[in-house]
Amino acid sequence: MLRKLLVALTAVVLAGVAAVPAHAATGTFRNPVGVKPDPFMTYFNGSYYLTMTEGDSIKMRRAASVAGLLNAPATEVWRDTNASRNKEVWAPEFYRINNLWYMYYTADDGVDENHRLYVLESSGDNPLGPYHFKARLVPPNRDVFAIDPGIMQHNGRLYLSWAGTNAYQHNGINVAPMSNPWTVSGNAVALNAGGGCPEVREGPEFLYRNGRTWMTYSTCDTGKPDYQVWQLSIASTADPLNPANWQQRSGAVFARSDGRGVFGPGHHAFFKSPDGTQDWIVYHAKTTSVFTYSNRTTRVQRIGWNADGSPNLGVPLAIGATQDLPAGDPGPSTAWINDDARTSGNGSLVYTGAWSSGTGCAAQCFWGDDHWSGATGATATFTFTGTQLGLLSVRDVGNGIAAISVDGGAEQRADLYNAIRVGESLNYLSPRLAYGTHTVRVRVTGERNPASNGTVISIDRAEVWS
Repeated sequence: MLRKLLVALTAVVLAGVAAVPAHAATGTFRNPVGVKPDPFMTYFNGSYYLTMTEGDSIKMRRAASVAGLLNAPATEVWRDTNASRNKEVWAPEFYRINNLWYMYYTADDGVDENHRLYVLESSGDNPLGPYHFKARLVPPNRDVFAIDPGIMQHNGRLYLSWAGTNAYQHNGINVAPMSNPWTVSGNAVALNAGGGCPEVREGPEFLYRNGRTWMTYSTCDTGKPDYQVWQLSIASTADPLNPANWQQRSGAVFARSDGRGVFGPGHHAFFKSPDGTQDWIVYHAKTTSVFTYSNRTTRVQRIGWNADGSPNLGVPLAIGATQDLPAGDPGPSTAWINDDARTSGNGSLVYTGAWSSGTGCAAQCFWGDDHWSGATGATATFTFTGTQLGLLSVRDVGNGIAAISVDGGAEQRADLYNAIRVGESLNYLSPRLAYGTHTVRVRVTGERNPASNGTVISIDRAEVWS
C-alpha cells in the first residue's frame, strides 16, 4: 500500500520528473519573497504555496507567480486549541500523498525542550486545507526533543527525518521508517552528520537524482552568521537506517557571502519551476553579521547540478538581486524604483527638504546606495503605475518614525527603528489599489521610538506590482 502512496507523492522535489520543453522566463523578480524564517514551498496546480514559521499557528501564502509571494495575503490553515502543542509552532512542511495533503510541524506547550513532531491531514486535494489533526509522530525508542520534520521517499518507502536529541547533538539528524504518512513504524536511527561546528544539525531536506538520495541540512546555531548547509547522500537502493550507508560531503554546500551581504543562509527546502525543468532552493538568511535570531527573511534562487551528479546550490545572491522568474512562471514581473530615482519600470521619485545620500551601506542597500534624512517635514514621493508598492530600506538604532500616505490620503506611521542594523527590510506595503498611476509619500516626522537614538528615515528600494 505504501508503495502505491509513494507513486502519488508530490514532494518539494521529485526524481525523474518527465522532461518537458522549457519555457522562457516571462519576467524578473527580487528577494525577499517572505519576511519570516524556516520556509517551505511548492508549486501545485497553477500556484506557488509558501509556509514559514509564524509561532502561534500555521499560515500559507499562495500566488500564481513567485513575484507575487511577498505581497500575497496569509491564510491561516491551522491553529490548535490543545495547550500541550499550540505554542512555538515552527517549521511547517506540506506534502501531497495519494491526493491528500499532510502538514508536518513541531510545537510545544511553551517549554522549548517539550517540542515534539505532529502531522495534520487535509480533507481534500488543496494545500490550503481544511486540515484536521492526525497524529503525533514519535519513534518507539526516542520520545525526546524533536523539531524540523522532513519527509524522505527512498527506494519505494517513506521515512521521517528530523532534528532532535541523539548521541551526537541536542539538535542532531535522525531517520525513522513510516508505515503511512502519519505513523512512525520503527526506531529512530541517528546520523553522525558533519557540520563545521558542534552544536546543531537541523532542517533535513531531500533531492532525488542520478541514482542517489541527497540530504541537505543546516548546521551551526541559526543565530550565527555562519549558519550554513551541509550534505549527506546515499545510493537509491541502500538502506537509510544503516548509518554506514550514508556518505558525508566535506564542507558547506551553501554558506554566508559577506561581499553580497548574506549571512546565515539555511533552513531551506527545494521546489520545481512550474514547467518542471528547473530546481530551486527556498531558504532564510539575514543582512547582518551580528548574532541574532530576528530579521531572517525568506529568499529563493535557482540551483544546478555538478558533473559528478551532486546538487550545486551555488552562492547566496544579494537580497535585491534581479533574477529571471522560474521557467513557466507567468509573471507579471515586479519593477523597482531606486532611491536615486533610477527605475526598471514606469516610476519616479522626488525629494523635498534636506536629504543626504551615499554608498556607505554597501551590500545592505539596493544598488549599494540610499538616501536618509532626520529633518522634520522632509518628504520623498514615489509615483508609480501599478496596483501596489512596497518600501524596503535600512532599519537601525538611530532610525525614527515615518508618516506614509497614498494618493494624498491619511498618513500611516511606520517605525524604522531596529536594535540591530539590517538592510532591505520591508518597512511598508501599500494597500492593493486599482491599476493606475499612484503616489506614495514618505514624510520625516521627527518622532522616534523611545529605544531609538535618532529620527532618521531611510529611503532605498521600492518594489512595484503591476
